[in-house]
Amino acid sequence: MPAAFIGHGSPMNAIELNDYTKAWRTLGEALPRPRAILVVSAHWYINATAVTSMSRPRTIHDFYGFPNELYSVQYPAAGAPELAEEIAEVARPHWVGSDVDSWGLDHGTWSVLVHLFPDADVPVVQLSINGFKPLDYHFDLGAKLAPLRERGIFILGSGNVVHNLGALDLGLGERGFDWAEHFNEEARAAMTEAPSEVLAVEGRPDFDLAVPTPDHFIPLLYLAGLADAAGDCCEVLVDGYMGGSLTMTSYTLGPPVQVSGRREHVPVEEQLEPGPVPPDDTNM
Repeated sequence: MPAAFIGHGSPMNAIELNDYTKAWRTLGEALPRPRAILVVSAHWYINATAVTSMSRPRTIHDFYGFPNELYSVQYPAAGAPELAEEIAEVARPHWVGSDVDSWGLDHGTWSVLVHLFPDADVPVVQLSINGFKPLDYHFDLGAKLAPLRERGIFILGSGNVVHNLGALDLGLGERGFDWAEHFNEEARAAMTEAPSEVLAVEGRPDFDLAVPTPDHFIPLLYLAGLADAAGDCCEVLVDGYMGGSLTMTSYTLGPPVQVSGRREHVPVEEQLEPGPVPPDDTNM
């Protein structure tokens, strides 16, 4: 199975059709049908490594200040308790616990899957981000998950390469701050040329601005680990900036996916009036 990282941006992307969500839909249409989906979402950031193992995960609306239409979205995919056991096995010696009742599918997962698999007819499991672990732990764990791809599991990271809501300026529209552009391009060079080098961006001058908290960046490391395990590089699915300090860059691993009208970032000096930007009022 292919694998992917999606820059999910605002929860509003769940109910909007734009350049990004069109690219996600194109990816979903191009994918072979997976046995199940394993998602590493920025929004399940806890003090342990665990997987959801309930048979019917609930849809979690983990945000505030959005239209009622968004709160009414349900993604009724089944769980896959047997996959939770497989994940624990391939991840050794890393310990992976089982969550049978506390979590479900957060918006980092379902806001993307409603476009990739709109029928919600493929079982879904989430893997938590252990906030107590360093970045290389997540890269290594991603590499250990590689055998699951051979078993028909679609592995998806959902976050944002650059995610600094404190610096967000909606007046900038689809432009990026210089530091956001620099960091995004460094990460892009690593993902598309030498995925193991993505860990080196932690030492770059723009890292603290681009990644003030690691929750949204870490899902990218799982795809980088998978790519390194496969001896392969990633392809850019879609690219772009929002509000200066948020990137929408998404990557795929596996057979190339051709996106009609693929969105590429336009340098600031070539941009004109900014377009409308949906609000992102989440607290993560």
